[in-house]
Order: sequence, then structure tokens, then C-alpha cells
Amino acid sequence: MTLATSFKGLLRRPDLIQSQGYIGGRWLNAISGTDMAHAKTPRHECSWSSLGHTYTVTDPSLDTPLGHVAAMTAEDTHVAIAAAEAAFQDWKKTTPTHRGAILQKWDRLLRENEADLGMIMAKESGKPIAEAIGEVSYAADYLKFFGHEALRSEGFMIPSHANGRRMMALRQPVGVCGMITPWNFPIGMLARKVGPALAAGCTAVVKPAAATPLSALAFAKLGEEAGVPAGVMNIVPSPHESAAEIGRTLCETPQVRKLTFTGSTTVGKQLTKQCAATLKRVSMELGGLAPFIVFDDADIPAAVEGLVQGKFRNTGQTCVCPNRVYVQAGSFDAFAEQLVARVAQLKQGIAHERGFDLGPLINPGAVDKLTGVVAEAIAHGAKPLLGATPSVLGPAYMTPTVLTDVTPAMRVAQEECFGPIVALQKFHTEDEVVAAANATEMGLAAYCYTKDLGRAWRMSENLEAGMVGINVGLISAVQAPFGGIKQSGLGREGSIVGMEDYTELKYVCMGGLA
Repeated sequence: MTLATSFKGLLRRPDLIQSQGYIGGRWLNAISGTDMAHAKTPRHECSWSSLGHTYTVTDPSLDTPLGHVAAMTAEDTHVAIAAAEAAFQDWKKTTPTHRGAILQKWDRLLRENEADLGMIMAKESGKPIAEAIGEVSYAADYLKFFGHEALRSEGFMIPSHANGRRMMALRQPVGVCGMITPWNFPIGMLARKVGPALAAGCTAVVKPAAATPLSALAFAKLGEEAGVPAGVMNIVPSPHESAAEIGRTLCETPQVRKLTFTGSTTVGKQLTKQCAATLKRVSMELGGLAPFIVFDDADIPAAVEGLVQGKFRNTGQTCVCPNRVYVQAGSFDAFAEQLVARVAQLKQGIAHERGFDLGPLINPGAVDKLTGVVAEAIAHGAKPLLGATPSVLGPAYMTPTVLTDVTPAMRVAQEECFGPIVALQKFHTEDEVVAAANATEMGLAAYCYTKDLGRAWRMSENLEAGMVGINVGLISAVQAPFGGIKQSGLGREGSIVGMEDYTELKYVCMGGLA
């Protein structure tokens, strides 16, 4: 199966489908690198073709190959870093107005092609098409936002301590930035990193997730059309087998001055260690184990809807998904009943077809893992109110599941469940639920539903998370700082602080002015 065949008749612009990497403004095959022609992996089979070294990208909805993409390695990554370093010398000298204009043109191109980009994303990631198109708009918002923020990256004057001197602080771009992006938001997370980096005057080398390179390559194609100069953004697609070596290359190469990563805490820790040798700046947006708390005084229908919106977005595969659901005893039964009725209304089907709320998980392995988590919970006393049965739709599908009588010791309450599983726990007092919610090393997002204004303030302040939603289940916004505390990450993305990690603050003291 070729990529052209897989998308035949589905795109207004078939040229957005690219199978080569993008380095130094050129579309390139992979350098031979390590021979992985005989690698054994069910989702990404490596082979040789006219593209050189390639790997297979799969449609999780249909469990069929979409086609082959250049399988790049550390060798290609070094070439991309050199291209980004060369481009940085000119890009950093461009005016903020010039950089902002390119980002805003890129924003418009994403919006003009959102249907095609959404289709590409739905086919390779399994994200429902309506959500995929929404993500394209979300990504465009970041380009637009930072296109304007480019003009606001300001330094400041400092009152001098001596006559004849002037003191100031300047913001300058960090340099080449390595970017490792996830499969669950293949364009949104890329734009959230590329937007501020390019606005600040940095250049980028991007390693997209193995499962979703096509979205990143289409994003780069439109960036090229928007006027992004050669080498300013480089895309190095690769299979899972090359991820570690490419990550190590980005971390250990001195010319890369910053690494930004969105993914698991385990991988984030390893990358941070590897960056230590060069004291590289890092931004880490890592795992979440978000609590979702419903008090007796809450608007129960609104809380149910907020949970469904937050939990079942991208079929439960987001880092800010509610993972531990705590409902106060007086409302528990009513909440559970309404939740089951609402979840039963969700329709699951082929991601790139209209009319479905839920798609598949990213691959059958994800289903196997979560099926085991649910089975373990049931074996230890949890009761399924809905789901917990095999799906007939395909090997990457999991039925929406609601469990009750969940205890804190169960894996479903201790591990981040990337899938459509709601695990309900009962609580009695505010102090009790705060302690339970904070009893984790994770601290990305937290949610609370209550009509008590005093409690809303207390929960906002007492929940240990980088982001808190009060009476709302969807909290991400371009203008808001996104990130976690504890082992959920370092740094913030988006908002007016989003460019700070891509700049250095330089102090200048000028004398002889008396």
C-alpha cells in the first residue's frame, strides 16, 4: 500500500502527503544508517524502497498499512542539526515583524487546509475527524498567537548604580532547539513548540512520534509555503527503533541548546539526564494522573458532562484526561447513574468517518495493556457498570468502560490510563479527598466541581497540579500557561510566558557615558 493510494480521493491537496524527511529546506530520503530491514515489530516494519530506509505507518482504525515513510536515524539527525545551526545565524537577525508575519501566514494556511490536515491526522492517529480538525485550528491559534508575541519579547532598562553608566537586559534566542512531539496531538503540540521558538528567533529539529509523522510533514510543507527559510525547521521522521538514538543525539550534541519534549515521565527523565552533560535547557511536558473531584453541592449534570468531555477526548488518550474520579458519598449513586447513561450515548467507529465520538486506541498493544488493568481491578473487587467487554470493531478498539468500587491500591487508580476508562472512587470529606488527590508524584492537571465559592478557592490552592479546572472539564487554551509540577514536567508552554524558555536574558552594562 502506498501513501498516495491510502489517501486517494480523500484530500483536496494530495501534495500534503510527504514520505521523505525535511532537512535544510529539502525533502530527503533517509541516509542508510543502521540496517533495520529485519527488525521485528508489529506496528512499524522497516524495509528498503526507493526512499531508501523506510518504515510502515499504520491506520489504527482499519489495522492496515497507510504506506512507507523515510526512516531516519542519528546520522540524519546530525545533518538536520547542522542545517538548523547554519540557518540560525541568519534567522536570529531577522526582525520580530518579519518572523511574526511568517507565523501568521502559516496560521492562515493551516486554516485553509484544515480538512485535509484533519483527515491525515485521523487516518494515522485514530483521532475522530471532528476532533482532528479542531486540533488543526488549535495549532493555528498558537502560530497566530506567537506571531503577535514575537513583537513583545522585550528586555528592560535598569536604574544605574553609578554615573556615566547605563544598564539594560536584552532577550536573545537560545539557538537550535530539539523537539520531540507525541502521537496524540501531532500538530497541536508541534505548533505549541515551533510557534514560540521561531518567534524568538530560534531554529528547530523535530522528531515526530513514530506513529504520526505524516501530520508533522504536512505541517512542514505548509510552513515552507508560508516562507519559513531553509533549515529553520527540520523534520526527522523515524520508527520506534531509532527513537532512543535520535533523542540521545539531540540531547548530547552541543549545538542543540534546548530540548523540549512531550511524552511519558519515564522518557522525560532519561532525556533530562542526557541533557545534563551539556547543561542544555529543557522543557518537559510529562505524564498526568489527574484527579476529578465532585462534591455533593456540585451541579451533577454539568459535572457528568465535564467528565465526559475531559475523559473521552481523543478516546481517553490525553495527558490531562481525568484519571482518578472522586465523587462525594451523598452524590455518588446519582452521579454514577447519569454518567453511565451519558457514556452509553457515545458512538465509536472509524476515525476518519463522520458521526463518531470515539475512535481506536493508537495500536492493539495499548488495548492489551488497558484490558489487563481493567481485569486486575475487577479481580480485586471493582464492578463494571458499563463496558469491560471486548470490542468487535477491531484490534485497536476498546469499549468505553465505567468501573465502581475502585480502591487506591488498584493499578487503574495508580497508573495513567490512556484510554476510555472511568474509575470511580467514593469520598466523604474535603480534607480526605485533597489528601487522596495529592498522594502521587504526578501533578499536571486537576479538576473540581462545587458551587461553594470558598471551597472552589481552597481547592484551587490546595490541589498539587500545574493546572486546575473548577467546574470545567476542558482547560487547555493558547493564552494559558500549560505545564505541570512534581514529576509531571518542567517549564510552561503557551501564553505570554511561552517564549521565555526559548530566550536567554543578557545583561549589558555600558560605561563611559558621562
